[in-house]
Amino acid sequence: MLRTHLTVLETSASKFGSAAVFRTPELDPTTNRVRAWKSTSYQQFYSDVQTFAKYWTQTLGSQGIRQRSVIGVWLSGFLYTDVLHIYGLSRAGYIPQLFSIRLPNPLVIYELLQRAGAKALIHDASFSNIVGDCPVPTHLAADVRGLDLRTAPLSPVLDVSEEDVGFIFHTSGSTSGSPKLVLCRYRWLSNVLEKSYSICRPRNSHRQDVTVFIGSMCHIAQSFMFIGTLQHGSCVVQPTALNFPSEELIDMIVRCGLNRLNQFATFLANHLRASRQDSRLLSMLMALDDVLYTGLALPREEEQWAYNHGIKIRNLFGSTEVGGMLLSGGCERNPALVAPLPGTSYRFVPTSSAPTESQSTHRSTAELFELVILADSPDCPDPSLRHADGNFHTGDLFQEVLPGFYLFRGRDDDWIKSENSLRCDTKAIEDNARAMCGTLIAECVVVGTGRPSPVMFIEPGVELNHDKLKKEIFRKIRLFHSRRYLHEQIISPDMIVVVPKVTLPRTATKGNIRRKAVEEKFKSQIDEIFARAR
Repeated sequence: MLRTHLTVLETSASKFGSAAVFRTPELDPTTNRVRAWKSTSYQQFYSDVQTFAKYWTQTLGSQGIRQRSVIGVWLSGFLYTDVLHIYGLSRAGYIPQLFSIRLPNPLVIYELLQRAGAKALIHDASFSNIVGDCPVPTHLAADVRGLDLRTAPLSPVLDVSEEDVGFIFHTSGSTSGSPKLVLCRYRWLSNVLEKSYSICRPRNSHRQDVTVFIGSMCHIAQSFMFIGTLQHGSCVVQPTALNFPSEELIDMIVRCGLNRLNQFATFLANHLRASRQDSRLLSMLMALDDVLYTGLALPREEEQWAYNHGIKIRNLFGSTEVGGMLLSGGCERNPALVAPLPGTSYRFVPTSSAPTESQSTHRSTAELFELVILADSPDCPDPSLRHADGNFHTGDLFQEVLPGFYLFRGRDDDWIKSENSLRCDTKAIEDNARAMCGTLIAECVVVGTGRPSPVMFIEPGVELNHDKLKKEIFRKIRLFHSRRYLHEQIISPDMIVVVPKVTLPRTATKGNIRRKAVEEKFKSQIDEIFARAR
């Protein structure tokens, strides 16, 4: 039988039965602070997965929905019960199609369900009032641990082939108004097992590793890392929020024994900045076995602070389609440089075109290479996502600083990454604004790298009060944004900034607006916008 996430869970439940696999917060109702961290053992988790698998076998089976059918799952992905629904469905023999709560428009969810041929939708209680017209049967994601399902039938784990689909994720940014399906076949998942095993290997085999949720189980980052957690009998702490404060990090270290920190770069940078004024936090960060970040590059100042103080940071470069691809820490001369993970087959292809504005304006003239995942690489995505040559072209550009070691240098397109490292197509937003607003806009540019959502800068095409102009533009683009992920949406007129004509920085040759330069020139203004939005 092929080794999968389910066989790993069964093996780990037997091998590490009494060890904690989850620590979940119990909040004080008056202060909303964490009163205690509840432990759930591997054996209990395995038993709960079996219970949820029996429930979904019974519930979906009674509707005539056969095993190997796709079932939509629209949950936060942050709760213990969310993990039980995902793994329980998989154990029951179904294919979970995982939707993020950051995709709030049910019409887009319905389109993706139909595109995948899904037979039902399991949803969070918060969506109960908006799924009435769903084209497939809907089911509330209830906590069924209290049901007596001991005698309910459950078939053996399905024997699957490498070409069978195990999960369906979605790209984190919208293309033509909708994310793409990311079919994860068991061949790909087998490689995820190998890569995550290597990345999550404990530094000290004589104690249990304790780490923390890096994101939602409905996204690839946490699903990838959780498979690594399971293989080593490690424990994962569920924080109260992804951008948990440094006080909560200290609490997890003290009370949960956290010794490995996995975070998106934006959130890790907050802890590194706080450690400049907090010697206790700094000493705790220095004592961690591993501090792994992903999504975006760390700001140069915070990266240097970490290296200068012996904080063991590593950068894992990855994507939804491929999972983890490149990892830093293997180069003695420069630990910040990344290199491909073992067992992969990649090619760095020289780019012939000049650097685009989405890339750093402080780049040297060194040659740039696009990272290409070759068809024979075990982590190459589904053929539906590949280029005509059969390979997967990431669009990510690198500079080879030392032989075999690289530095990320941006992208060859107009996509940016938000605060939580999800992607946003800025050009699509700009094109829609120009198409919908006509003469209201002379020129526009969308920025927001590392921000919760995008901000659009406008050079007006008409003489109009700026507040009225912003409201009119927002009214015209609102329908387009309602279909997009939350991190891709212009959420209010406050996220539109009107500046005088010919104010936005441009290139000297073609006169194109320089996106990165706009972010730098108007940084304080953008800071103020998001400070008001909190």
